[in-house]
Amino acid sequence: MFATTAPPLPVNRDRIRPAIQSLQDQLVAWRRGIHQRPELGFKEWLTADFICSQLSEWGIEHRGQIAETGVVAVIEGSGPGPVLGIRADMDALPIQEENAVPYCSQHDGVMHACGHDGHVAIALGTAHYLSTHRDSFAGTVKIIFQPAEEGPGGAKPMIEAGVLTNPEVDAMIGLHLWNNLPLGTVGVRTGALMAASEFFSCTVQGKGGHGALPHQTVDSIVVGSQIVTALQTIVARNIDPTKAAVVTVGTFHAGKAQNVIADQATISGTVRYFDAAYADYFAPRLEQIIAGICQSQGASYSFDYKALYPPVINDAGITDLVRSVALSVVETPAGVVPDCHTMGGEDMAFFLQAVPGCYFFLGSANADKALAYPHHHPRFDFDETALGLGVEMFVRCVEAFFGE
Repeated sequence: MFATTAPPLPVNRDRIRPAIQSLQDQLVAWRRGIHQRPELGFKEWLTADFICSQLSEWGIEHRGQIAETGVVAVIEGSGPGPVLGIRADMDALPIQEENAVPYCSQHDGVMHACGHDGHVAIALGTAHYLSTHRDSFAGTVKIIFQPAEEGPGGAKPMIEAGVLTNPEVDAMIGLHLWNNLPLGTVGVRTGALMAASEFFSCTVQGKGGHGALPHQTVDSIVVGSQIVTALQTIVARNIDPTKAAVVTVGTFHAGKAQNVIADQATISGTVRYFDAAYADYFAPRLEQIIAGICQSQGASYSFDYKALYPPVINDAGITDLVRSVALSVVETPAGVVPDCHTMGGEDMAFFLQAVPGCYFFLGSANADKALAYPHHHPRFDFDETALGLGVEMFVRCVEAFFGE
C-alpha cells in the first residue's frame, strides 16, 4: 500500500532561511489551489494563467503559451553571468481522487497524483525569493513551467520552441517530490537516475474457428502467449546481466466466446533501460521474435514501437553541486540517498541531453501521517513540509552555481 514505510528524518528549520520559512503557508496555499484544479497534458490553461498572474504581480519577466501551455520566467541577478535553468512540470493524471481532504480535486476523473502541483508551488516560491534577492547572484535564472510530462511529453516541444536560448541556458536542475523516500531526505546520483520509457503494441492475425476444431484454425491466443513468454528472454538472455532493463507486457486482449478460437490477439507493453547504448536495440529485437513465432505458426502480425523518453542522465559536475547543497540542507549525511534510481521515465531527460544538469528526488513521504501512498495512486498525497525544503534546495543550488 505504501511507497515507503521508513519514518521521516528530522527537518531542521534552522537550515531553511527565514524568508523561505515565511513563504511556507503560501506554498501550501498555492499547491492546494493547483491540486483542486488539475489539468491533463497540454490543457494546463488554468495552471498557466495562475503562474503568469503571480509572476506579473511580482514583476518577473515571463512568456506564456510556449508549446501550448508552457511558461518561462526570466530572473536576472545583480550583473551578467551564466544562465541556470530550473524546470517544473504542471500536468495531472486521468485518475479519480479518493482523498477526503478539503483541497480534493474538483475536476472529475483528473488528479494531481504525482506531485506536480508541489513542483509548481516550489518553482513559484523559488521565483518569488530570487526576484526579491537579485543581489544574491550574478547571472540569469530561467524557470521553466512545462506541460505534459505524463505524456505525450512537453519538454521536447518546449526545447524546439527555444526555451533554452535567448539567453542560452548553461545548465539545468529539477526536482521530483518522491514518496519512495521519506521526508527529510534527498535522492541524488551521478549518471542514470531514471530509465528510458518506450512502448510497443502487436496485433497477431490468425484464423478463427470452432473451439472443437483447432486443426482448422491458427490460434491467435496460442501465438500471442508464445510471444509473451519469448519476450522475457530478451532481458534474461540478450542484455548484459550487469545492465538493468525491463520488458513488460501490460495488456493481452483476445477472444469473445469460450468455444471460439480467436482470429486476432493484441498485446502491448513497455520497455525500460538505463544505458543509452540500448536505444536502438529493443525495437528490432522485439519484432524479430514476434516475426519468427508468427511465421512458425502460420500467423501474420502488425507491430508498432514508440520511444517516448530517453534515460535521465545526470552530469557529474552539476550533480556534485546538488549533492553538496543537499548535505547542507538535510539533517544528517544519511539523508542524502545515492541509490535512488528507478525504472520510471521522465522527459526531463530531453533537457539533460541538451545541457548538463541534475534531476534529483526530494523525499516527501510521511508514513506516520498516512502520507506515503505511491505515485499515481488515487490516494497519493505528500507531506507539505517538503515544499519549503524544495525552495531552499533550489535557492542554495542557484547560489552555489553562480558562486562557482
